[in-house]
Amino acid sequence: MKLWGRAKVFRRRMLCLWLLLLGFALVTLALSDLFNRDRENSYLKPGPPRRPLQRVPNPPDLEVVDYQDDALEFVVDLSPLNSLQEDQLLFVRSMQGTKSLPQRKGTYKVLLPVTNKHTTPATPTHGEMGKAVQLHLEGVERDKELSAAQKYGFNEVGSERISLHRRLPETRHPKCLGEQYSESLPSASVVICFHDEAWSTLLRTVHSVLDTTPKQHLREVLLVDDLSQHGHLKSVLSEYVSHLDGVHLIRSTKRLGVGGCRSLGAARAAGEVLVFMDSHCECQKGWLEPLLERVAQDRTRVVSPIMDVIDWQTFQYNATQWPVKGVFDWRLDFYWESKSQLQEKDPGFDIEPVRSPALGVGVLAIDRHFFQSVGAYDPGMLLWGAEQIELSIRVWSCGGSMEVVPCSRVAHLDRHHLPYRFPDEQLQKNKIRIADTWMDTYRKIFYRRDTLAHFIRQSESPNITERLQLKKSLGCRNFQWYLTTVYPQLYIPQDRTGLSGELYNVGTSSCADYPREHGLKGGSMNIAPCSGTGSQHCDLNSEGEVRWGPMGSLCLDTKGQQVILSPCLNPRPTASRLQWKFIKLSGQLVHQQSQLCLEAVKDRGPPHSNSVQPKQVSTRSSVGGLFMRPCTHHPRQQWHFEQLVAPKGT
Repeated sequence: MKLWGRAKVFRRRMLCLWLLLLGFALVTLALSDLFNRDRENSYLKPGPPRRPLQRVPNPPDLEVVDYQDDALEFVVDLSPLNSLQEDQLLFVRSMQGTKSLPQRKGTYKVLLPVTNKHTTPATPTHGEMGKAVQLHLEGVERDKELSAAQKYGFNEVGSERISLHRRLPETRHPKCLGEQYSESLPSASVVICFHDEAWSTLLRTVHSVLDTTPKQHLREVLLVDDLSQHGHLKSVLSEYVSHLDGVHLIRSTKRLGVGGCRSLGAARAAGEVLVFMDSHCECQKGWLEPLLERVAQDRTRVVSPIMDVIDWQTFQYNATQWPVKGVFDWRLDFYWESKSQLQEKDPGFDIEPVRSPALGVGVLAIDRHFFQSVGAYDPGMLLWGAEQIELSIRVWSCGGSMEVVPCSRVAHLDRHHLPYRFPDEQLQKNKIRIADTWMDTYRKIFYRRDTLAHFIRQSESPNITERLQLKKSLGCRNFQWYLTTVYPQLYIPQDRTGLSGELYNVGTSSCADYPREHGLKGGSMNIAPCSGTGSQHCDLNSEGEVRWGPMGSLCLDTKGQQVILSPCLNPRPTASRLQWKFIKLSGQLVHQQSQLCLEAVKDRGPPHSNSVQPKQVSTRSSVGGLFMRPCTHHPRQQWHFEQLVAPKGT
């Protein structure tokens, strides 16, 4: 009896022990799952550091997996990449500024997290569960990347995986490495304006400036908050910045836009030279000294580095081909133009600055006193758009100059789209201010190519009284001087009545069109509905050239039977395949060299059946577009130029 009682007590104690062990195991598993989930979230989307200057834990290695399943593809044009780790950063030559861009279909994706490839294989049941979890994580990762791209205009998830202190590959010309600069360079205030910028790109910009700039040349970094609404840019950013030596945070109480925000920073800057920088840039080592040297030599000189490109999807760094300069067209749209023919035989050309008709908004260095005396940024320019063109014309016309300095390089994040919306007419209103203030009678060329701006201008006039007074007090030169002296490469259209405008085809009730994505190198012409915006404007000039587009640098040309656009010849030969004649009575546009007529062909349709075709000319076309045909009176060969607007001063 006594033995039986002892056995009963022993069994109770063993049961309690097993229950205690089971409970401990369950608690351990729960805590482990919670810890792993927090750790996963921390590297999938690391937030602000918990205390200033705390480094975000390094993410696990990334695995790049080739795939062909289109259902899983979330970015169409994702370039092949090896890794987003900074030590494996890709470096490729940029096509920015060239006339066409290559199109490549993506065949890669990034999977997180990476499993340990040396672990013991799981049982089939666990393997199926692991595969389901992996697919779920892939879906979550894609959703996060898509959401981030929509929110910021770039792959924020990829940006978060990259160190705030990454170093860019050396791309300067070897001669730049041996350049010596003055020991008494002027001090610089770097002004970085931002509005709802992502944490990683903003802080990487700041640290890039601090890490690559000699302290004796950097007076301060001014972060100017243009009324951001995102939470991470409030108290957390203030706390972070307070621990960075020489970095100051200025907050605006209202939305100012690019020009107003930069002027606010300039008004509080103490450096001799202002360096305006976008909030998503990364600097090469030695980027600042060449800029300061050029400004120190001439205080009316405004300079820019070569702007390299950071891809918005992969964050790979692309070096821009030298030489490069900033230009704009008759719609007042800005471009970086890179041309090999700009290269000269002078051995020093590789490192010599190039005079530029305009400079972009990404990075700009200007003497502080000259900036204020020349009128800062136009306060009438709204939020964003064309402010760099207005400043460029004003600097050149009012006694200054502009140039690109090749020994200075800064990379700029090329966003897929702007992350915030503006009123549809806002950009046009900015351009109207430029046209009415600076372009004199040449503004009519702009209004013919931007009909929305024309109609806005008809309903309301900009208040430019103060800017006109500034123009007069500074003794600024007129726009004809600018075109002749600074930007002679810009073709000046003739816009003759009845020989310019949209090229309308009677037989198809459509207009000649050229896909903008083909770039400035040219390509085949299309037929498309008439836009009525001025984007399809062309000009038949007195030399017989049909000049296309807002820059007028492409001419109607032929390639076999097909009608294409190609760069216009300069100087113009006396007889050329680019010469055309318009017969107003019949509406035919005749190619002078072949004596064939321009005909519109709709998608995959044959030409009209009643035309007589010689043996050397095919009677069918595999695609629609514009083609050369023997001249007949068919409506598909009947054209007329439609001028959409007739601005005053014509």
